[in-house]
Amino acid sequence: MALLGEALDIDIAVEEQEASVGDFRADIVATEEGSGRRIVIENQLEDTNHDHLGKIITYASGRDAEIIVWVVRRAREEHRSAIEWLNNHTDENIGFFLCEVKLYRIGDSAIAPKFEVVEKPNGWIKEQRRTETTSATGQLYLDFWTAFKETAQENAEFSKVFRLQKPLPRTGYGMHIGVGTSSIVCCLSTMKKYVKIMVYVDGNRELHERLKSHSKEIDREMGEALSWYEMSRDGRAELVLPGADPTDRERWQEYFAWLMEKALRLRAAVLACVK
Repeated sequence: MALLGEALDIDIAVEEQEASVGDFRADIVATEEGSGRRIVIENQLEDTNHDHLGKIITYASGRDAEIIVWVVRRAREEHRSAIEWLNNHTDENIGFFLCEVKLYRIGDSAIAPKFEVVEKPNGWIKEQRRTETTSATGQLYLDFWTAFKETAQENAEFSKVFRLQKPLPRTGYGMHIGVGTSSIVCCLSTMKKYVKIMVYVDGNRELHERLKSHSKEIDREMGEALSWYEMSRDGRAELVLPGADPTDRERWQEYFAWLMEKALRLRAAVLACVK
């Protein structure tokens, strides 16, 4: 995983192997550390074929993945073209990678694997498309998270424990905390006029219930009570900053300070609950 992550420039945290997707099983389901984005990895130690091309799309859909990695012995030209087409016709949130695995030996040394990325998301095209189509609201979100990241990077304590992802024109900014499928997510809305922070548990009801059972300890650490919500597969606990207006750029530094303080407290509280 470390070698594959290095080749892809992604920090991969494995969640499941042979993960269930309906009647099928995905080889590896993981998340990207720092952003919490879902990753599906399909290993095919032979030449690419149509069957596995269909599988990676099925697994991506079934697991709501944003990063899809197809590892093969040799990529046929028609399948390289298919991955290139998928990258050019999906939005900036979805990325397909096609990798060939090679084995090398120097003299009598042990055989060493190496991943060669033969197709990957075309960042320039997607960045251009995103810039051209970002709405005024989306641009505000992008500006907010860009400024938040710049401020957070200057905070030694915060940048030491959180890996800061690339800002995108979204309402949420997620940060993985290394506890199962949980992330701390900072959120804002210009329409509903809020800034809030939450611990979000993706697809793990047991972990959500475990955290909820420690709600009093978490509230004590946070200095105020969180609101808990349960969904079919996921769960979250959140805290809203009263009187916040994300459109008021003059108050952004105030919001950044609040988000960083609460994120550090929430991370500490969650880690204490799962020891």
